[in-house]
Amino acid sequence: MIKFKYVILYVKDVEQSMNFYKNTFEAEIKFITPEKDYGELSTGETSLSFASINLASSNIKAGFVHSKSGEKPFGIELGFTTDNVEELVEKAIKNGATLYEDIAVKPWGQKTAYIKDPNNYLVEICTEIQ
Repeated sequence: MIKFKYVILYVKDVEQSMNFYKNTFEAEIKFITPEKDYGELSTGETSLSFASINLASSNIKAGFVHSKSGEKPFGIELGFTTDNVEELVEKAIKNGATLYEDIAVKPWGQKTAYIKDPNNYLVEICTEIQ
């Protein structure tokens, strides 16, 4: 059996990054190393995890592209659903996110908005697709 178990974001400050998601999206901290260089949030069956850039660099010897705040975000997004997109976008911005695409209603009725988290990762905040 194969399971999709986790997504790991490579970040400068693991604890600070985890606290953004904990405080914004109410995800509980499942685990963080004593060195605070790796941690996981409880988000259902699939964990949202964070690794320090130093730890990631020790694992990925060939290197990787760093997420930088002055650039466009990577072509990948994290998605969170809510009944109140406006409220959650406002909460995310209060916690350090930047609005990237304002709230819009799709032709199929779904309400969506896009923010960049404090590490420049793209996050979609939306209602469920009906």
